[in-house]
Amino acid sequence: MSDFSLIPERQLLFSPVLAATIGLEEAILLQHLQQVFDHHDPQRRNGLAWFTVERAFLLRTLPFWTIEDLHRVSRSLVDKGVLLIDTPPLLTAEQLTFAVNEQTGNSTAATPPPPATLPTRRSAGLLPLHWSPSEDLLQLLALNHTIPRQFALDQLEDFIFYWRERGETSHAWENKFRQHVIALWRREQQHQAEAFRVPEPTVLDNAWRPNEDAMEILARSDIARDFIEDAIPEFILYWRERGGNPKELNSKFIQHIRIQWTRYTSSLEHSTEPRRISAQWQPSEDVYDILRLSHIDTEFARSLLPEFIVYWRDSNQAHTSWNSKFLQHVKYHWAKRHQLEHAGHSHAGQQGASGTGRTRDRSLEQDLTDTSWADWGEA
Repeated sequence: MSDFSLIPERQLLFSPVLAATIGLEEAILLQHLQQVFDHHDPQRRNGLAWFTVERAFLLRTLPFWTIEDLHRVSRSLVDKGVLLIDTPPLLTAEQLTFAVNEQTGNSTAATPPPPATLPTRRSAGLLPLHWSPSEDLLQLLALNHTIPRQFALDQLEDFIFYWRERGETSHAWENKFRQHVIALWRREQQHQAEAFRVPEPTVLDNAWRPNEDAMEILARSDIARDFIEDAIPEFILYWRERGGNPKELNSKFIQHIRIQWTRYTSSLEHSTEPRRISAQWQPSEDVYDILRLSHIDTEFARSLLPEFIVYWRDSNQAHTSWNSKFLQHVKYHWAKRHQLEHAGHSHAGQQGASGTGRTRDRSLEQDLTDTSWADWGEA
């Protein structure tokens, strides 16, 4: 008898019925794993018998398959509901921890059910923690939907987290993942298309409103919202009477409001209509700048403000410019203060020389009742 043999190794056996049920490659791998059942003790968790096998052992005993093939076939068994896997994909893991998806009860036997008794309908199961799509699915997504492999894999973490949080079971996780990736890819394509789409002209009717971005920009410019709202009908009427819409309505609206707001605030500050002074009136910074140029102390000017407001509110008079009135008021009192100081020095000198004389020419009553400063600048 010759030493040469075309079949030098122990043959791999598989059940034709099992192959017809779950696929030829799947049947070969499942029955090959039966060797693990026969020679290892299981770890029992949740009524299932779990086994661990080294990836190197599978590659050595199934030399016609690569790591990618083992990953693909094992994932197919998971998707068909035959196996449960509790380790990362074989592409990255050195071991495969698996269980046949069938309750073992209290039996201590680790032998899997006979192949012929496996159900023809896949069982629903929870999504494993380290589930990953098969290579066939990734290629299908790329060929039929032009979805890049990396894009599909980037969605895996969220997919697993979502379905494990829900705790639902499924017969076909591959199909769910395919639908999940396709939906996200279409949304991504839509966003990219919208980014390059030329915006269609907006119909400028009475219902038109500036967008939130425009309103936020105007709010940051300290423009009163009521003023903005009141200006919308005017803006719509202006462009409708011109017979067309501007290309960038919101930008035009921002420009329109800023111009109108500048005119409005300027008219308040330089109004030609006489008005009463308010209790909260404050002089503008221009007034204090002018006083500083005249070498008049700013704090001195501020000290005169309450008296100024009370006097003019009690008089119930209206004027076109309270800034000018206040400027005259401060200059008057500043000049009077220095005149009194000068007069005080002069009288002191005379008193030192003659020993007689007054330190001032005006009584306190005259100072308190003096309102001649209010007549400055009157025509």
